[in-house]
Amino acid sequence: MSFDQHMKRLPLVAILRGIKPNEVLEHGRALVAAGFEIIEVPMNSPNPIESIALLQKQFGEKVLVGAGTVTTIEQVDQLYAVNAKLMVCPHTDVPLIRYAKSLGMFALPGFFTATEALAALNAGADGLKLFPAEGISSPKIIKAFNSILPQNTWFCPVGGVTPSNLEHYVAEGATGFGLGSALYRVGQSVEQTSYNALAFVTAWHELEVK
Repeated sequence: MSFDQHMKRLPLVAILRGIKPNEVLEHGRALVAAGFEIIEVPMNSPNPIESIALLQKQFGEKVLVGAGTVTTIEQVDQLYAVNAKLMVCPHTDVPLIRYAKSLGMFALPGFFTATEALAALNAGADGLKLFPAEGISSPKIIKAFNSILPQNTWFCPVGGVTPSNLEHYVAEGATGFGLGSALYRVGQSVEQTSYNALAFVTAWHELEVK
């Protein structure tokens, strides 16, 4: 399944920053049960490749699994070695994007300026994450970015996103989101992850019917 197909089903990227391999499957199962299509484990988590490999083996046929906070070619190689399909980086690194794409992976890089956004798309990015979204003065900046981006660009604010503010971003043109601490925090229970995941999914579906 393509990046577009996963995003069209549910454009919410679960970010499991800080999760450990011995707990990742339980939390992953809660996310999949709630309807999540995309899960990333940031590379600054404990033993991230082990967690990603476990998720890929268990859920990879159904959901898109990969890593966030990717900053080096070597990390992309590690992802490729465990058959992960998604590379998410916090910045616009053209060689990194091109390398991931050369391996057949999907790339979702971060950007904060129009120059970075267009450079990422020209390098083959499958979508863009506005990071950190809480650093912008108003969601209205999304409308300004969209005026110069190609139509149907996946535009995903990341950072400070909650179920209650999805609507504000979508009203200005956001088409997806990366979900961090409002979805998962280190040490929280699986039950809390399930509760948070369902809150986000419900909020998204309510926007779809408006």
